[in-house]
Amino acid sequence: MVVTIEIRKMYRYPFERVVDMHLNKYPTPLEEHIKGIKTVEEKKDSSGIIYRRRIAICNNVLPSILRKVRLMNVDDVYMEEESWLDEKRKTMNIQSRCLTWSQYATLQEVSIFRESTANPNWTEFWQMGSISVTGVGRLNRLFEHFAQSFFRRGVKKVSVNL
Repeated sequence: MVVTIEIRKMYRYPFERVVDMHLNKYPTPLEEHIKGIKTVEEKKDSSGIIYRRRIAICNNVLPSILRKVRLMNVDDVYMEEESWLDEKRKTMNIQSRCLTWSQYATLQEVSIFRESTANPNWTEFWQMGSISVTGVGRLNRLFEHFAQSFFRRGVKKVSVNL
């Protein structure tokens, strides 16, 4: 089974400000689960699109009952984020995925920031996240249920931030 979450949000701030806030939001004391983020690749192509690949180091947020599965009992979880920023068109596309448990689960997020067509001083945000757990036998559904509730808490945070 695949668990998905989708959100849409309108930020009443210009595109440049919202993108800057996204690119510089971690680490912060307000987000206790993200220890750090490191840019491992950054380049600009001939059309002016800036590509970035970043790795986030996060605390393992799995509850102790799920950490009893030895493979899941790690301190740090690594997430990869790839982004393509087009400053001319005022769009930024982002793809994120979990690197730590990739052989047991697929955890992905796709996000898009773009200048609003309704108001050029606002920014539209769309995000879709999905998780599919296939590598832990009978516990697959339990892990997916936890991921779904974790995604929902994240959606609530996005709704109040900025």
